[in-house]
Amino acid sequence: MSEFIEWGALGQVLVAGVLVGAGIPALFALGLRLLAGPARDREEAAARAAAARRTSQDDAVAVAIPRPGPARLAGAVLCLTLVVAAVATGLFVVVSGGH
Repeated sequence: MSEFIEWGALGQVLVAGVLVGAGIPALFALGLRLLAGPARDREEAAARAAAARRTSQDDAVAVAIPRPGPARLAGAVLCLTLVVAAVATGLFVVVSGGH
């Protein structure tokens, strides 16, 4: 036991730092991944685009990328909403003087 270090407070700061420093970016990445849809759909769209480029005279080829399903969309909206709420809360705490 040290008289200079409060281990409980140090642990709280460490946990908060890990949650904010890794948790918020992870939620953002998960939200974007959910919006992107399944990898299988993207691979099929890329294959169709490559085939269209080989047969087309134009360089510009329109590719239809399927939208994510309702469950994936709801999960993405939830993740991104939590990220925006965390950023807004952090800004509010900083602007209000940290109290």
